[in-house]
Amino acid sequence: MREGAATVLIVDDSPENLAVLNELLQADYRVRAATSGKKALRVVKTTPTPDLILLDVMMPEMDGYEVFEKLRADAVTADIPVIFVTAMDSTEAEIHGLDVGAVDYIAKPIVPSILRARVNTQLELKQARDWLRNQNAYLESELKRRLHENLIVQDVSIHALAHLAEIRDPETGNHLRRTQGYVRALSVHLQGHPRFAPLLTPHNIDLLVKSAPLHDIGKVGIPDHILLKPGKLTPEEWEIMKTHAKLGSDAIELAERDAERPVEFLILAKEIARHHHERWDGRGYPDGLAGDEIPISARLMALADVFDALISVRVYKPAMSHAEARDIIREGRGSHFDPDVADAFLATYDEFCEVANRFGENGL
Repeated sequence: MREGAATVLIVDDSPENLAVLNELLQADYRVRAATSGKKALRVVKTTPTPDLILLDVMMPEMDGYEVFEKLRADAVTADIPVIFVTAMDSTEAEIHGLDVGAVDYIAKPIVPSILRARVNTQLELKQARDWLRNQNAYLESELKRRLHENLIVQDVSIHALAHLAEIRDPETGNHLRRTQGYVRALSVHLQGHPRFAPLLTPHNIDLLVKSAPLHDIGKVGIPDHILLKPGKLTPEEWEIMKTHAKLGSDAIELAERDAERPVEFLILAKEIARHHHERWDGRGYPDGLAGDEIPISARLMALADVFDALISVRVYKPAMSHAEARDIIREGRGSHFDPDVADAFLATYDEFCEVANRFGENGL
């Protein structure tokens, strides 16, 4: 037997036939033997696992077809190739054996050269299949690894861009993390709602949460004397401040144009950046959209952003309590906010408070 030789299991109720087969194969392969179907099913589960099975068809108690059926029904043995060996020398028997899934069919009496050639062929085929399976598993693993790395790079890039706006507006603190948490809470609550279910799939919720930190990216285009002004803005300054919504969506649209193919999260990010200051009654900006004209992603972000602004300290106002912010949002139901989104907020109010506390200005 050669070093590293394949293992062949021969199954036959005749000791004489087993001896003949063993004599023909032992020089090239590791040969194991079983004198019945039941014994074969036990042997096949022990080490070394057979690379090929030569299975007699006509055996008492459990014939070869029944043994084969049990081998295929077990995930551990289902992929082991089987060659039927039988004295039934008929075309019908051979066709039946191949139809049930055997890789080959050899008729007795055994012709040594034919036996060796067919065994060798099937073992080479199995080796090729195993190699392809291993290669496919490796490629699949490598693909998952690279996709994971790409997602990490994507997430880091998103936060790096978002922090550009945050760095220029130091009052925002953990605003990005909090608004992500609020958006997720609203999305999960609304994903079974008939108005929102088509968009709020688990995949889209992840994209929405990933996109949320880019809602104020346009603030990088606002002059410092306005963005960092230690007090309320004049009407003229406020008009300039409001342009951050369009500036943000325009910047994301330029990024989309540079991409070789559509990037899902950028579509939502652009919607959020442009429309998170729209109001349900149409009195928002920059486009004065109303009702369902406002993208769902922006409706969710609008409420999340307002709640966080209300409970946060600004140079022109103190922080409100969570309860005060809740009451203001309740009052804005149907005017500032989509009524169903406002209802979702009220239903998840405790979760909003938990997110706000976890990522408070003194938090991580």
